[in-house]
Amino acid sequence: MTPEFSHIDHWIFDLDNVLYPAECNLFALIDIKMGEYIAQTLDCDLAEARTVQKDFFHDHGTTLAGLMHHHDTDPHDFLDFVHDIDMARLSPAPLVRAAIAALPGEKLVFTNADAPYANRVLERRGLDGLFHQMHDILDTKLVPKPEEAAYHSMITTTGIDPTRALFVEDMARNLRPAKDLGMTTVWINTGAEWAGREHDPAYIDYEITDLESWVTGLHSAKETITS
Repeated sequence: MTPEFSHIDHWIFDLDNVLYPAECNLFALIDIKMGEYIAQTLDCDLAEARTVQKDFFHDHGTTLAGLMHHHDTDPHDFLDFVHDIDMARLSPAPLVRAAIAALPGEKLVFTNADAPYANRVLERRGLDGLFHQMHDILDTKLVPKPEEAAYHSMITTTGIDPTRALFVEDMARNLRPAKDLGMTTVWINTGAEWAGREHDPAYIDYEITDLESWVTGLHSAKETITS
C-alpha cells in the first residue's frame, strides 16, 4: 500500500451506494416499499407516509428506528417487507472484487441493512465470499449508524483495532463516530443532498466519487511506486 494506508489492516465498507454505484438507485425500490409499509401501518396515504418516512430517517438514523420508537414496529416484519425487491439493477463488478480481494488484511461490511438483504446484493454484484465479517442492523441490536453504540458493537464483535481500520461510507454523518474512534475515513460523495448532510472535513480524510476508481487506483499507485 501507499504510505498513507500502510497501517490499515481492516477495510470496512458500507453496503448501499458503496458496494454498488449510487446510479443503480436500488434504494428507490426500497423507498417505495417503505412508503407502502408506513401507509399500511399508520392507515394514511402515500404522501403522508413519505413525510413520516423522511422525518424518521433524519431524526432517528433509519426509518425503522423511528417506526420502532413511535409505533413499536416489529423490525423483522419491516425488514422482510422493504427488502423484498428485484435486484436486476445490479450487475457483477469483477474489477471491484479483484481490487478489494488484493487489499492487505481483513475486509468487512458494516451496514444499517440486514444480512439477508446484504448477501443478496453481494451475490448479485459478484462480491459474495469476499468479506471476512459482516455487522448488520440486527448485530447492533437495531441501533443504527451514526449512533455511537453501533460502532462500539461492531468493534467489540469483530475484534478490529479502529486505529488500524479504514471505513468507506456514502453518508457523511456516519463517518463522524468512526473518525472519533480513530478510523481512517473515506466519503463517497454521490451528489445526493441527504448523503452530504452534516459534512465536515474534520472527520473526512478522503473524499471520492466512486468506489471502483478509488480501490483499483490504490493498486495502480502501488504498482507505480514499486516499478
